[in-house]
Amino acid sequence: MIKTLVACAALCASAIALAQPEGTVADWAAKPAHAWTAPSHMMLLDATRAGKRIVAVGEHGVIVISDDEGKTWHQAREVPVSATLSAVTFTDAQHGWAVGQWGVILATRDGGETWQKQRMDLSVDQPLFSVLFTSAQDGIAVGLWSLMLATHDGGKTWARVTVPKPPGAGRADRNLYHVFADKQGALYIDSEQGMVLKSTDGGATWSYLATGGKGTLWAGVALPDGRIVVGGLLGSLYQSQDGGATWTALNANTKSSITDLVATGSGLLGVGLDGLLLKQGAGARWFEVAQRPDRATLTAVVIASDGKPVWFSQDGVLAPR
Repeated sequence: MIKTLVACAALCASAIALAQPEGTVADWAAKPAHAWTAPSHMMLLDATRAGKRIVAVGEHGVIVISDDEGKTWHQAREVPVSATLSAVTFTDAQHGWAVGQWGVILATRDGGETWQKQRMDLSVDQPLFSVLFTSAQDGIAVGLWSLMLATHDGGKTWARVTVPKPPGAGRADRNLYHVFADKQGALYIDSEQGMVLKSTDGGATWSYLATGGKGTLWAGVALPDGRIVVGGLLGSLYQSQDGGATWTALNANTKSSITDLVATGSGLLGVGLDGLLLKQGAGARWFEVAQRPDRATLTAVVIASDGKPVWFSQDGVLAPR
């Protein structure tokens, strides 16, 4: 919910800041993104690699690109919406997708310089929080109130996927926050009340996995050693070594909520609220926990080619710690 609340607040603030004389917030969100003076200093909610590039997305439809491992940034030339963008993924250096408010889905074929709208539903602001493509044709996007969309033609068409009801619940209304895959091709989705959804058939059917926790999970990653690690509210962390069949709670020695987890060449790296920096080396049982002096609201991290992290936050790209 952290990224969700930040994104919603940004969208409302943007409507006020620009003080559009007429029309609704939805009308404004559907307009092309503005060219900003300092786009890399605006709120950024997610980032990923696109070949040698780093691409990040955030408020007001901002998409920023770095071709020098995060040292300098420029804004994408064409983005057809001003809706807040919450997640981005690429299958190769050229082809990528971004999702966000109003269920928007954007696609690029030129490494993020120009984007085309594949979907947007202005009848209801049911945002998408995460997107993943397992091939150039097969993708899945997930969001608010168990919204799940799938494509098998590269995003030309998107169809709703019926999500099963959680155990003991009357309907499927859990928020789906982050989708990721392991090296065997299984898909996982972080959700609420300590639940992780899993699919072993490319997203056609899903089952719920109970981690043993009760809090919201916002981040998850499949590590090279086969472990699945998920995290979220108040520093909660859980790992599975058997594809989610059983889970073990990990003590991260923090109460700061975790917003992103990524695999590094030697282990695990996480970020979160209050400037949380979380690191676990390969084979290590314990975590190194630190806090940025600025206590920034960290939203994402990408590993540069030299192995150093590039940090993203509510205030944009941050200087190295």
